[in-house]
Amino acid sequence: MILSKLRPLLTKNTTALGLWRPMSEHRVFPMEPSRWQWNKFKDLFHFYALVGIIPLSLLTLYANVFIGPATLQEIPEGYTPKYWEYYKSPITRFIARYMLADPQQDYEKYLAYIFMENEKKQLRQLEKKIKDKMAERLDYQAYYYRPVMAKYHRISREAFDYLESIRGD
Repeated sequence: MILSKLRPLLTKNTTALGLWRPMSEHRVFPMEPSRWQWNKFKDLFHFYALVGIIPLSLLTLYANVFIGPATLQEIPEGYTPKYWEYYKSPITRFIARYMLADPQQDYEKYLAYIFMENEKKQLRQLEKKIKDKMAERLDYQAYYYRPVMAKYHRISREAFDYLESIRGD
């Protein structure tokens, strides 16, 4: 209570010294996190969604109204249908023809993968059989064996031959 009565005296002294700053009321600017990044994300999301949705919608509408679904017809003699011709929708046919791989090609790649894995399995079995025989007969110690790669031998041999041809006799 006493300090509140002395306040006007103290403020007058501060104004005389030039330390008083006049401000209107006690309104302050509230500090809060920025929403700029969120607003930018929403703007870009709506922009790119509309850039994609509008053309795709128009394309789908055109394909369904003007082209329409495929119909069954007799296959002419000597004609083998392509794999994309079995789809009903024109959009699905387009995707199958230009964007996806041929199912026969996928199947053959899978068969090649199975063949290679089978070859690896057979080589592992043969290697295990050889190591078992070596251990059984105490022929060699297998821990020091390193398979020789002929590639490096060929490279060094070519370098040697080249140096010999340059050096001469």
